[in-house]
Amino acid sequence: MKSKPKIGVFKFASCDGCQLSLLDCEDELVALAGAVDIAFFPEMSSNMRKGPYDIGLVEGSVTTHHDASRIHEIRKQCRTLVAIGACSTAGGIQALRNWHDSKQWVAQVYAHPEYIQTLGMSTPISDHVPIDFELRGCPVSKHQLLELVSATLAGRRPNIPTYSVCMECKRKGNVCVAVAQNLACLGPATQAGCGAICPSFGRGCYGCFGPAETPNTVILADQLLREGRAQETVVRDFRSFNAWAWPNRQASERKGAV
Repeated sequence: MKSKPKIGVFKFASCDGCQLSLLDCEDELVALAGAVDIAFFPEMSSNMRKGPYDIGLVEGSVTTHHDASRIHEIRKQCRTLVAIGACSTAGGIQALRNWHDSKQWVAQVYAHPEYIQTLGMSTPISDHVPIDFELRGCPVSKHQLLELVSATLAGRRPNIPTYSVCMECKRKGNVCVAVAQNLACLGPATQAGCGAICPSFGRGCYGCFGPAETPNTVILADQLLREGRAQETVVRDFRSFNAWAWPNRQASERKGAV
C-alpha cells in the first residue's frame, strides 16, 4: 500500500497564530489527516517523528543564531518547503527591530540581558533558504492553507489570489472607506485573502496579508500624506505585520524612519 505524504509543521519566532489556523480547520482537518501523515506538529501532538517530509510548513521569522542554523536542516528534510504567515514571509512585527539597535531594547526589557542571545534583525525564511511557496497573512487564511496543501499533494500550483483587497471589497459590494469616509486604507496595495474584513466593518485595511502582486506603496503613501495624515503616522501604517516586505520598506523609508 502506498504510504501517505508526510507533513512537518515547524515554528520559529511567532505567536503560533498560523499553526492555530491549521487546527481551526476542524472538520477539514479530519479529512486532511486521512489523506496525509502529519508526522511532526508539536502544536498538535507530542508524537513527533523524524523526516524526511514531503511538505514542510514553516511559521515564524529567524531571530536567533540557533534558528538560522535550524532552518537549513529543515530545508534538507523537506521536499517542498512553504513559509506561512507574515512572520515567515516578511519578518513579522518583530522586524521592527531591524531599524534600531535591538541590544538597547533587550537591556530595557530583561533584568539580565547577558543571558539573551539574539540576532540584530528579524528576517523571513527566504533570506536563509530557498522556499517553494509563500502563504501570506497574519494569520493565514485556513481556506488558503487547505488549498495550498491540496494543490501541493496534487502536484499543481496553489490557486492563491495575488490581486489587492480592493477586489474583495468590490465583490462584497462594500462602499470604499477611503473615498466615502476618508479613512486611511492599505487595501489598494495589500494582497487579498482576508475577505476584506476590516473595510466590511467600516475600517481601513491594515495590510495583514502583505503587499499585493504589483503594489505601488510609495504612491499610496504620498496619497495618505496629501489627505492630511502625519508623516510619522504614514510610516507607522507601513511598519506593522509586514514591515520588512520590500514594498512596505520602500514606502516607510522614503517617508523617513521613526
